[in-house]
Amino acid sequence: MKRWRLFRKRNSGYELNPDEIFLDSSNLSGFDRSTLEGRLEKPISSGTFAVIGLVIALMFTTLGVQAANLQVREGEKYSAQSERNRLSPKVLFAERGAIVDRNGTPLVYNESGEGGFVRRVYETPGFAHLLGYVSYPKKDSSGNFYDTEIKGLSGVEAAMNAELSGKNGTLLVEEDALGEIQSQGTVKPAENGKTLMLSVDARAQRAFDTAIKGLAEKIPFQGGSAILMDVETGELHALVSFPEYDPNVLSSGGPSSVIAAYQSDSRRVYLDRAVAGLYTPGSIVKPMEVAGALNDGIVTPETVIVSNGYISVPNQYDPSKPTIFKDWKTLGAMNARSAVAWSSDVYFYTVGGGFGGQKGLGIERINHWFKTFGFTSPTGIELAGEATGFVPSPAWKEATYDEPWRIGNTYHTAIGQYSMQVTPLEAARAVAAVANGGTLVRPTVRKGALPGGQSIEIDRGALQIAREGMRMGVTEGTSHGLNDLPVAIAGKTGTAQLGFNNEFYNMWAVGFFPYEKPKYVYVVVMEKGPAGTATGGIYVVHQALSEMARTAPEYFE
Repeated sequence: MKRWRLFRKRNSGYELNPDEIFLDSSNLSGFDRSTLEGRLEKPISSGTFAVIGLVIALMFTTLGVQAANLQVREGEKYSAQSERNRLSPKVLFAERGAIVDRNGTPLVYNESGEGGFVRRVYETPGFAHLLGYVSYPKKDSSGNFYDTEIKGLSGVEAAMNAELSGKNGTLLVEEDALGEIQSQGTVKPAENGKTLMLSVDARAQRAFDTAIKGLAEKIPFQGGSAILMDVETGELHALVSFPEYDPNVLSSGGPSSVIAAYQSDSRRVYLDRAVAGLYTPGSIVKPMEVAGALNDGIVTPETVIVSNGYISVPNQYDPSKPTIFKDWKTLGAMNARSAVAWSSDVYFYTVGGGFGGQKGLGIERINHWFKTFGFTSPTGIELAGEATGFVPSPAWKEATYDEPWRIGNTYHTAIGQYSMQVTPLEAARAVAAVANGGTLVRPTVRKGALPGGQSIEIDRGALQIAREGMRMGVTEGTSHGLNDLPVAIAGKTGTAQLGFNNEFYNMWAVGFFPYEKPKYVYVVVMEKGPAGTATGGIYVVHQALSEMARTAPEYFE
């Protein structure tokens, strides 16, 4: 009993491990330490457990704080972002339709650009005002598109924007929280725009543009315009305005220095002279006026009016100082045909306002005929910004200047001057009406468009006399410089004085070909050249048609 108590006392508080119970006394020595024989595992200290516990506590505390921050402070923000990240719509940009000329030659095509949409590439030079330009989709500061359309801003791009633009589509994109795409699928496919075929012939357009530019820079002229139009259908084979801008520059918005130069250019680079340019027509109105005078019985085709170089109108206030109205030179005896061919001002002063014993049309009938030939009404072309011509009248002068109408105003209006203005497009339609026998066609830039227009009430025989006078103008008169071209042409020139001291000229050339069976009408105006210049519209027509005879011979067959 004592030994047991003593044993218990000595071992009190000591726990016997199983290893100690089963340790064989024979194995107490000779342990193989390399195999850990005879060793007991040492227990982990309580300090180690404390450190581990502290680390775990800190980790859970940090996670809890971050979770609270995400859910409480930033919860709404990240919830919305999560929605966006999960499924977001993207714009599928429609490819804008190409534009080609009547023979399929590309004038505007597309090439890949930044932002997912294609960029327009324009044929230059010579086509800017006809084709126009576009604006591209725009992004905000966050890189999101707030404008997703490619819009036509001028020319054909604007006029035919609906069919060229097509319709954008939608692409749904699934992204994870890191912005990585997980999947995507088309919800609405894009519908590409249609290819548009114009009536314009790139060969004719380039030929007239090159001729105008060359002469404008040589003389110099401030600008110029040219038109080549089918006299029956109104299809425009050339519609040129110079100077011009580069549509590629305006569409892309730079370089800014180039755009700034356009804006400061005194030649009005943005003006489409063919459609919106208003010019004093000068003598190009004489074929229409002589047709009206013949229709009204003012003269016959053989009525002779003699040009001695001027007419002298008595001054009722001072008989010693008559008013002189000059011809451009002494031309002698003129009849209806030769007056058109040689552009006699004296003949048209007399036919327009009357002189001596010869009765004239008078300003009211002059107005009537000029309006009949379309000089004061829109042509109906598809392009925006068309200007409308103007013919002065007594009522207009009274309202504008508070002055009565005088005979001199009638004389000057009769030769296409004073305050009269027309556009090149109106001039082309008027000349076409003479050529085709009395139809005011509607000009169009679309190939194959249904012809439009209206017949005018005028004697067809009177129009034939006007045509004969224009043909004589080429064979022996003021348009003689066109007589060596490989087609019979009928033409008329016009020179209008402008400036405070008549120091500038606008120089016109209009006409049609072939004479025997009219197919095409041409109009050229060279704007604001120095007075006394002998080279103008006729030179441009000759240069352009000569080039077309080489590159587009079918026009002369």
